[in-house]
Amino acid sequence: MNDTVLLAAHGLVRYYGARQALFDVDIVLARGEILGLLGQNGAGKSTTLQILCGALAAHGGRVEIGGHALASAARQAKALLGYLPEIPPLYRDMRVDDYLVACARVHGVAANAAAQAVARARQRCGLNDVGARLVSHLSKGYQQRVGIAQAIVHEPQVLVLDEPTAGLDPAQIRDVRELIRELGRERAIIVSTHILPEVRALASRFMILHHGRVVHDAPASGMRRLRVRTRHTPGAAALAAIAGVTEVTASPRGWLLTVDGEPEAAAEAFAVAAVAAGWGVLEIDPDFDDLEHLFMELTSGAAASAAA
Repeated sequence: MNDTVLLAAHGLVRYYGARQALFDVDIVLARGEILGLLGQNGAGKSTTLQILCGALAAHGGRVEIGGHALASAARQAKALLGYLPEIPPLYRDMRVDDYLVACARVHGVAANAAAQAVARARQRCGLNDVGARLVSHLSKGYQQRVGIAQAIVHEPQVLVLDEPTAGLDPAQIRDVRELIRELGRERAIIVSTHILPEVRALASRFMILHHGRVVHDAPASGMRRLRVRTRHTPGAAALAAIAGVTEVTASPRGWLLTVDGEPEAAAEAFAVAAVAAGWGVLEIDPDFDDLEHLFMELTSGAAASAAA
């Protein structure tokens, strides 16, 4: 990953009347990062994205895109940005190619380069067969593809995608995932979704918002865990001594073992140690969904109340 910072937001605050929707939200994103922005409905995800894209004013804080302040150099900042809102901004009575040419021109693509830019975006998004069709005649899935195409037609450095796979079938979702991964190699991307498997398949980093506050922000690599349960309690020290285990946490259903490699390898090492020590293995879950566990822990119950 290139360490060049492409998006920097600090201290974002937003009110809706007397209700404060965002509390000092910070987001710093470098080239090559794909940030998964998670949160329950009403957590502040869409508000944050709209502020980052200049579609909504913040009541506090600042945003820089590619080193340009969004407040004082909006034209330069937005030229580096592609945005897909939750409801794609489509003109239903336009043909797909005409719409994408218009988007390219709005984003500053020269007239003599617009056709090539549209052809590239159309190819990436699987729209080659529908360029001459009216947007209103497309299925919801294809309209979503057009929304993604308008966000990338000008080759932005920062891409903000709000529910990018909404309405897509499984094959289309797979294609969009591959497209996002490809785009993410040389760009900074934010993907906001409430579908945890979707963001888990894409993100190199996770951020969780709850009631307008950031309650988690860490690399995805720290999410590899193994859940185990035994008849006889082995103790944290014995578990920590197992090869590949870097951290041991007690849970209501046994132990969570943070591992520095593949969970399957740690599961095998745990099984060997457990049999040798006679712990009595009841459960080994190398497919434990730690992201879901963390999300629920931080957005519901006592932990969520404390965070808020």
